[in-house]
Amino acid sequence: MTNRAWCVVSGAWLLLTSGVQAQTLEKRVAAAPDGSVRFSFASRPDVYGNGRNSISWGCRDGNCRHQQTNDWQDNDWSEPCDSGPVRVALTKSGGRLTNMRVYVGGAWRPGTTATDLGVIGTKEATSYLLSLAMSDDSRVGEKAIFPAVLADSVTIWPDLLKIAKNDQISRKVRRSAVFWLGQAAGDAATKGLTDLVDDGDQDHEVRESAVFALSQRPHDEGVPVLIRIAKENKDPDLRRKAIFWLGQSDDPRALSLFEELLTKP
Repeated sequence: MTNRAWCVVSGAWLLLTSGVQAQTLEKRVAAAPDGSVRFSFASRPDVYGNGRNSISWGCRDGNCRHQQTNDWQDNDWSEPCDSGPVRVALTKSGGRLTNMRVYVGGAWRPGTTATDLGVIGTKEATSYLLSLAMSDDSRVGEKAIFPAVLADSVTIWPDLLKIAKNDQISRKVRRSAVFWLGQAAGDAATKGLTDLVDDGDQDHEVRESAVFALSQRPHDEGVPVLIRIAKENKDPDLRRKAIFWLGQSDDPRALSLFEELLTKP
């Protein structure tokens, strides 16, 4: 069977089994013994991976806007594939989660000692991952957001906004949430990012991350907001950040702003 055919077959199996024991994921992870605990769920149609250390998203007509390449070179995989599912491998030690690895495509290598929880529905999987982001201030919490944004048929930007605005959550996790809002969310999330920048009560670094996230949005969304921040925001550091990212945009509206600022009496 070819890799592409395997993808089709595994995708169909994924849909048929996604509801099995979905509501008990958190308890099943907690009950698993120390070692590797893994599960899988359906990925968005624009997400691709090599089954090992490379994940791309925003893919269309053979071109991908973004790619993440990880440095691990383990032997957990066989049957590399070009699209889905998302596979999450958690590491437990002393009953605590100590690490998380994320893959797209491929298949778990059989015959290992890992606890395999099987295929999980995307709603349950993302709820669990985002709960880790909100409750675990370790590296695991920060890493948990990435697989959640790869999940198919779920809307998570409202939860990401809650994380970004919650000063009880670690700064790294909040900045990660802001970054992925800029990468994955649509018009509604862009509005939320603007509110975040304008909120003077928010942590300054988180607000700076929101400015960066706006710079990653399509120009028709991000550039007008960055121009407004550069002209009107009361925080001089945020104005400078907005101007910097406008300078990277190659947008004629940014040039008009620069001319206006430079010629202002």
